[in-house]
Amino acid sequence: MSTSEQPHLKRALGPVLLTLYGIGVTIGAGIYVLVGEVAAVAGMAAPVAFLLAGLLAGLSAFSYAELATQFPRAGGEATYVSVAFSKPWLTTITGLLVAFSGITSSAAVLLGFVGYLNELVAVPGWVALVGVISLLAVITFWGVSQSLIVVAVTTLIEIGGLLLVIGAGLPVLENLPAALPDIWPGMDGFVWLLVISSSVLAFFAFIGFEDIVNMAEEVKSPSRTLPIAIITTLAVSTLLYVLLTTISVLIIEPGELGTSDAPLAHVFEASGGNPAILSSIAILAVVNGALIQMIMASRLLYGMAQLDRLPKILAHVNPVTRTPDVAIVGVALIVLIFALTLPIAELASYASFAVLTVFAIANVALLALRRSKDYGTPPFKVSLIVPMLGAGASLALLGFGLAQRLGLVG
Repeated sequence: MSTSEQPHLKRALGPVLLTLYGIGVTIGAGIYVLVGEVAAVAGMAAPVAFLLAGLLAGLSAFSYAELATQFPRAGGEATYVSVAFSKPWLTTITGLLVAFSGITSSAAVLLGFVGYLNELVAVPGWVALVGVISLLAVITFWGVSQSLIVVAVTTLIEIGGLLLVIGAGLPVLENLPAALPDIWPGMDGFVWLLVISSSVLAFFAFIGFEDIVNMAEEVKSPSRTLPIAIITTLAVSTLLYVLLTTISVLIIEPGELGTSDAPLAHVFEASGGNPAILSSIAILAVVNGALIQMIMASRLLYGMAQLDRLPKILAHVNPVTRTPDVAIVGVALIVLIFALTLPIAELASYASFAVLTVFAIANVALLALRRSKDYGTPPFKVSLIVPMLGAGASLALLGFGLAQRLGLVG
């Protein structure tokens, strides 16, 4: 079948499904897995670390909303860079970084899945990983409407799980005024250093909204739907993260929280809830996050293959399900290899570094496009200060994270 005869992706997504897609991957990749890891570094200031990461991510979110409405294509960031700079090597690197972030994110949250699963039943890690990744590949192959209906239902369940923890922990917020001096760093430079350090890890919890742009060719009314989904996803996720992290550090000492493989289950148990209920919901949440990242990565590889930046075989669309079948299989295999060979904190760091690099490139691409006479007027437009601050913030957080990893800062 020639390229012109290839079936196209199906436009089936409205604002509700697309927003639930974004919230699902963000929450699944974040709070259920990383609240303990962030608390172990930032201590009582963990809520501030999540708030800072959310604010920094928000700058890039608005830039993405403009870019996505101007170029609603499955290649996402790779498309923006290709149009802005016309440098094939930079387009390929950008696309591969995005795919890498999705794959490492999937692997990281699936390791979180193993941790929560073992709260319920002892299963060898490799068996659980092979089984769940195979299942997710089948769901991804099934079809975009069907996949995102699964995502939407699961997202509602995982939000319900977070609300259970919040509801059970609400009484502890009476202690918030007394604890505020410990939560807010004030003028303490050392605590701010810990907050910034943990924000690099917390940033992983916000990976998700940028995945929305790679679904653009399957979205109805993209100029309206994409900005709504991107901004709503980030706002809801930030609110939930800050509230839930505050409750968590007020209930369980941050050092103890950091040692848990199932942190929110332990918070729920300490609030008088049944940890098995929360573990069950958390399993759905982290699997949902991995599913969405695998959907994104497969669409990204498909989009890059369409741009001739990757082998054309990855642009193959199954004529029955109208999904990129070869790309789906390739993504699933790489996720499995990463999950079996790397620890969760390392995977999360790699994903954060990749996304921060891509955010910086995307913001600079928007600045370059704004200087072009051919750019036109996008349906959604932001002030030039937004991509400037977005690029600067992304590079600053990336530089701090790399310096920390090299041992140059504490």
